[in-house]
Amino acid sequence: MKRTARESLTDEEPEARYANYFHVGHNAFEVMLEFGQHYEGGSQPHMHTRIVAAPVYAKALLGLLTTTIAEYEQAFGPIAAREVHE
Repeated sequence: MKRTARESLTDEEPEARYANYFHVGHNAFEVMLEFGQHYEGGSQPHMHTRIVAAPVYAKALLGLLTTTIAEYEQAFGPIAAREVHE
């Protein structure tokens, strides 16, 4: 059976984590994406996942996100902009 990109090689479900807080950084060779959770009244976000990718793959991810958001908004309507945490 041929596997698709979304299927795990071990037939296990990938771990799902909720994220509502993001941090993005870079150096000359990598783009770093950090994901976490932050709640009103909380002092600091809890960062739980870091993805490090070459810039070419980060740009491919940007394209996928742009396409997916456009498809979502076409199906369900515009997504309201929200204040970004710094």
